[in-house]
Amino acid sequence: MPAAPVNSPFIGYFDGFQKDTLTGWAFNRLDPNTPARLHILIDGQEIAQIVAEQPRSDVQTALRTPHNRLGFIFSIPAKFMDGKPHQLSIRLPDRSAIRNADQTGDEKGAFVHVFTIELKPEYTSCVDGIKQGSLKGWILQKMPGEEEWRGDCVVSVSANGVLVAQVKADRYRGDVAAAVGCNPNCGFDIPIPQRFRGSSPRSFSVKVLPEGEELMGSPFTSSIADDALETRLLDIAETIDKLHRELTKLRTEIRSAIPQAGYNLGNYDRWASLYYAALRERTAMLRIKAPIAEEALVTVLCPTYKPLKADYVTAINSVISQTWRNWELILIDDGMVCPQTTALMQDFAAKDSRIRVLPLKRNLGISGATNEGMKAAKGQYTVFFDHDDMMVDVALETMMRKMQETGALLLYSDEDKVDQANNWQSPNFKPDFNYRYLLGCNYICHLTMIQTATMHEVGLLRAEYDGAQDHDFILRACEILPNDRIAHVPELLYHWRMTPNSTAVTVGNKNYAIAAGVKAVSDHLTRRGYKAAVSSINGLTLYRVDWRLTDTPSVSIIIPFKDQIDITRRCVEALLENTDYASFEIVLVDNWSVTPQARLFMEEFGDRANIRFLTIEEPFNYSRLNNIAAQTCQSDYLLFLNNDVFVDQKNWLRLMMNEALAGDRVAAVGARLLYPNQTIQHAGVVVGPAGVGAHAHRGCGPEDYGYIGRILLSHEVTAVTAACMLVRRDIFKEVGSFDEVGLKIAYNDVDLCLRMRSAGYRIIYCAEAVADHHESLTRGSDDVPEHEARFFEEGQVMQKRWAGQTIYEHDPAYPRFFTVDLQPFFDLVDPRST
Repeated sequence: MPAAPVNSPFIGYFDGFQKDTLTGWAFNRLDPNTPARLHILIDGQEIAQIVAEQPRSDVQTALRTPHNRLGFIFSIPAKFMDGKPHQLSIRLPDRSAIRNADQTGDEKGAFVHVFTIELKPEYTSCVDGIKQGSLKGWILQKMPGEEEWRGDCVVSVSANGVLVAQVKADRYRGDVAAAVGCNPNCGFDIPIPQRFRGSSPRSFSVKVLPEGEELMGSPFTSSIADDALETRLLDIAETIDKLHRELTKLRTEIRSAIPQAGYNLGNYDRWASLYYAALRERTAMLRIKAPIAEEALVTVLCPTYKPLKADYVTAINSVISQTWRNWELILIDDGMVCPQTTALMQDFAAKDSRIRVLPLKRNLGISGATNEGMKAAKGQYTVFFDHDDMMVDVALETMMRKMQETGALLLYSDEDKVDQANNWQSPNFKPDFNYRYLLGCNYICHLTMIQTATMHEVGLLRAEYDGAQDHDFILRACEILPNDRIAHVPELLYHWRMTPNSTAVTVGNKNYAIAAGVKAVSDHLTRRGYKAAVSSINGLTLYRVDWRLTDTPSVSIIIPFKDQIDITRRCVEALLENTDYASFEIVLVDNWSVTPQARLFMEEFGDRANIRFLTIEEPFNYSRLNNIAAQTCQSDYLLFLNNDVFVDQKNWLRLMMNEALAGDRVAAVGARLLYPNQTIQHAGVVVGPAGVGAHAHRGCGPEDYGYIGRILLSHEVTAVTAACMLVRRDIFKEVGSFDEVGLKIAYNDVDLCLRMRSAGYRIIYCAEAVADHHESLTRGSDDVPEHEARFFEEGQVMQKRWAGQTIYEHDPAYPRFFTVDLQPFFDLVDPRST
């Protein structure tokens, strides 16, 4: 028993609640025969006085009082049963408060009890069953204290655990009205979608929302086979769909299970040996089918300084072996420091008139030596070549063929490395020209070929950038060349020689290259008129660009949600707390929430100046929800955000907006999204027929750089996820918004991005903007057969819509040698099919 309040003759105890009724006991120890009068306070205001005179034999026995009339009962008034938290305090006649075990004292020492009660209606209902392909029934409700039954209920229907529909039960039911004497608008008539029809029995459940109570007659098991021919056709279609899905699944499993069938970066040497044979065979076939009319002269520049003899001989022989015969090789003897090397050069020149030796009496360094060669070049095109590397024998021919096909003035190929045991490794498979990626690293590197006249226009290499002189040169070339005059040759045409002193082994051998790279990028941006701070990432030749932009276009952050308010609240509160961007609004799209928590959430946040709610009472259609919301916005940009994405960077939106403003024709920007365990969920999306859309680097750890730095470097991609996607509103409208007919749930973001890319716009993955994404926390899994079927159908829509289109068949931001359907940036396609 509780102790009596100090200096008070009264003692009492509050037992707690039974639904909406509270009970307890109290009495006056000095005058036990006079019932105690209690004061009931809710939220600090007295609302009633009651007398403790109900029988309580248990208290009489425990305290040995002269009678048992010590108890009290009180029903909470209906106006406080609104689902909101309220504070209850029960005061004795001397104004001291009684308590129970769960109560705590307030700042004044008075004991309070916090309660939340929601008035729940009583229901009467019936599920009539499925007739002519529709589920029919009715439901009525009345609140405690009400006498008349009424409609206005919301019901949900699921089949095998998958939501089929959510509807208002407002159809006319005269038979129910006549029998019960109520409003007749209480019925429902729900057509069952085709994917749930057929002879296969399914378990149907009909519940009233938000309580989730089953209606009378639910659940039940039934097949829908009203028409024999339709049923047979639906069964066949379902069987075909299942077989197709199983075949797709089996094909993926088999490819990874058959011994020696797959290729990846782990067995690259085996892949490369097959690839180079296939490359030569393909080139020979092209030489027959489409011979190049005129072999222009190509100058190969090779600055030389203290090479290893064996590597140098191999390098020169790789030029001599070129299938493109019209070349000149300029061997620049930088400082003439090694008589043996000088003699070797002269010997090669004596044997082949296409080889010229350019002796330099003074050591000028890599930039100065290359510049002398650039001045001496006679070819129409110039190629840069290091003295210890190798060119594939079809390199020049392949580069020149691409030049004639595209009219490009600057071209670059893929490359790999060869170790001292002549094993191929560490390929650099490159994207098509990707300016934003180039700011983060010199991914172009080798093999590079440029029209000689353009080379002279760009200018000589600059010694102050030694270590990054080629990066500086490419960046200057970008300042005078339009993007369509820079071409990627998607073939491996160049081998770096991995020697102990080579940057192919470790960049630490040339730490000065890091500072030079930072300076090259920084100076380039200054020349282009951008204010930005450039820095090395983790002491590597990877560069972070911190844009110093001040424009602040308006942004509407669109967040669809349906109940599950704890998640949405966390998302919104994180936005409000962690967004230092000056001009944004939050548009919360309520997709027919039914819980009291949802109503309270909307009441709580609805008065915020930069938050507004939009209620859409329709079945879940992600595309349509966002499209409708976008139509209500007048902002410059839209940011589509899942309600299970949580931001904790103050400048996350500023970072994304900077990427949108810093580049030409940027239509959309995506963020780096992490799973709760901090592994990668999204770092850009790669596309292709084999997998439609796959998240790059999914599952990589928090310390991973990604393939050639792609996790840490902002760069252009073909698609980003709409879980967190910033889009220019005018472009969103221009390309037709999300597809709300064919792509209601899946791939709508990939489809939108492909349409923006096809219209000539760019999409950027912003590596610096990071957020947590609890993927599918609200939507659920696609493993359920009915969800899997929908996912498969929307995948088929993408395949039909984009089949044969270059941007889909060959993702320009994703190297063609990697697979899309397996692990992106790791698993390789068959080298003989390239």
